[in-house]
Amino acid sequence: MAERALIIGASGGIGAALCAALEARGAEVTGLSRSGDGLDVTDAASLDRVLGAVEGPFDRIVVATGILAPEGGAPEKSLDAIDAAAMARVFAVDALGPALVLRHAPRLLPREGRSVLGVLTARVGSIGDNRMGGWYSYRAAKAAANQITHSAAIEIGRRYKEAVVVALHPGTVATPFTASYTGHDKVSPEQAAENLIAVMDGLTHADTGGFFDWAGKPVPW
Repeated sequence: MAERALIIGASGGIGAALCAALEARGAEVTGLSRSGDGLDVTDAASLDRVLGAVEGPFDRIVVATGILAPEGGAPEKSLDAIDAAAMARVFAVDALGPALVLRHAPRLLPREGRSVLGVLTARVGSIGDNRMGGWYSYRAAKAAANQITHSAAIEIGRRYKEAVVVALHPGTVATPFTASYTGHDKVSPEQAAENLIAVMDGLTHADTGGFFDWAGKPVPW
């Protein structure tokens, strides 16, 4: 029986590449996005409407949504650059968004058999790995998303004994999201998708609640 996969954020660079890579493997893929389906991950009513119309179960769910900064903005380089409205917007998309999606996870995952739910966060959300500072909104929102994912893994694990729920760092990917990053080694969305799929395929229930990078290595909290 073909794998069933649900990709939230399917119109983004990584999300679209995940859809294509999984379809190429023969999976039945449902891709949802704001541009294609009117799905606003910051709006509970929007999620209830769109995800409520989706029939599970799905063997693989990936939350591939996020912003670096509000449109026209940039990550803060110093404390005096913090803007309340901009920070609230980043938190709404990068932390509240995954939380509202995860509300639907218990209905969409299979009760029996292995399943994996990956939330794309970022290494810069690691508190232990933060050596450069700055990027206050993005770092803090991704750290919050990591905590939300870890807590969801505990709750989901009580009823879904083979489910794997993890935070994933895809690396620096060549998308419009990272267009202003200079001097970074970037991978294509297609390579990032293959890397993430390989990591998810190699995880077991013992890994649930973890935070892993594109190579499958644990990332410190």
